[in-house]
Amino acid sequence: MPDLPELAAAFTVALHDAGIAVGPDRTRSFARALTLLAPSTTSALRHCALATLVSDPEQIELFDGVFREVFGGPAERGVQRGQPGDPARSLPHAVPGRLPDTRKATADGRARDADAQPREAPVPLAASPLDRLASRDFADVSAEELARLSELMRTLVLRTPTRPSRRHRTAHHGARIDVRRTLSESRRTGGHPLRLRRFVPRSRPRDLVVLCDISGSMEPYARAMLQLLYCAAHAARAEVFTFATRLTRLTPVLRRAGPDDALARAGRAAPDWSGGTRIADCLAEFNERFGRRGMAHGAVVAIISDGWDTGAPADLATHMARLSRVAYRVVWVNPRTASPRYRPLVAGMAAALPYCDAVVSAHNLAALDDFTAALSSPRRRR
Repeated sequence: MPDLPELAAAFTVALHDAGIAVGPDRTRSFARALTLLAPSTTSALRHCALATLVSDPEQIELFDGVFREVFGGPAERGVQRGQPGDPARSLPHAVPGRLPDTRKATADGRARDADAQPREAPVPLAASPLDRLASRDFADVSAEELARLSELMRTLVLRTPTRPSRRHRTAHHGARIDVRRTLSESRRTGGHPLRLRRFVPRSRPRDLVVLCDISGSMEPYARAMLQLLYCAAHAARAEVFTFATRLTRLTPVLRRAGPDDALARAGRAAPDWSGGTRIADCLAEFNERFGRRGMAHGAVVAIISDGWDTGAPADLATHMARLSRVAYRVVWVNPRTASPRYRPLVAGMAAALPYCDAVVSAHNLAALDDFTAALSSPRRRR
């Protein structure tokens, strides 16, 4: 069975010799598609190659002829074998276990073994390591594997619902008349406002505020979530805080740090890493120093914690109620909820649950889709 680079290179060479312009960029796209999609049948492989190597519909018949000779099996489109105008007539038949050399043909231009039955060639399965890591729990991922997952985390987009802005934009069918612009343009028509200019309010994304628990019980997940929040601090302009026994604002640190040393700088900025947990006290400090000053007003607030708190549950409920009154939406991220046997029996989690609009796990890369969906949901109240 040929390896992936040999398969991609040899097949594209065969297409090039047959008259289809295939350059290094398309070869690279074909190899990447094989790595990500891992086709297990010739039909899936054909679609993969067709999407990356062919740019003109007129090349499909010639492409199918080359594909039949290299991989065997009838193509989904194209003419029948042996019919006049069949591109496969000028191509040699594939030799089992190796890719054909399309530059060797018989004198009359017919392919060798033209009457032989097509063979179903084995397709090399090239499962990407990132695909396997996507389903692994963040607690079982090493630091090296987490660095590899950061490539996929950068592709995630953390969107929040929109809110009306004080600014406005011109619109032909706006509900309100732009008096200033209408009167300004009426100077051209002798002071008569022949055209009424209208406007509608602009909309902008709501602010995103994330509070991440870095206590001992959450340390395996905090590494992964801070890696994700590094991308959010740059893309979504999110405000990022960490808490264990104290509250630490990490937004300036993450925005200045590079992707390689983001976690290291975050660890140096937060001295209570892997310490105890005082969620109520840290939430009270956030409400007093940042929330009431406007950071949480109308914002989407995400709290990443397992709910294990050493303080009184009544205090946590009081501060969560205060936060929910000013925030547009409160999303609680608890990796422990991934277990089907999970029940909110922890006192801290039970006290905070009535004030949460959504509770998600986000325990692995695949579960981050639920996290992003919860942030972008327009529904406000629980």
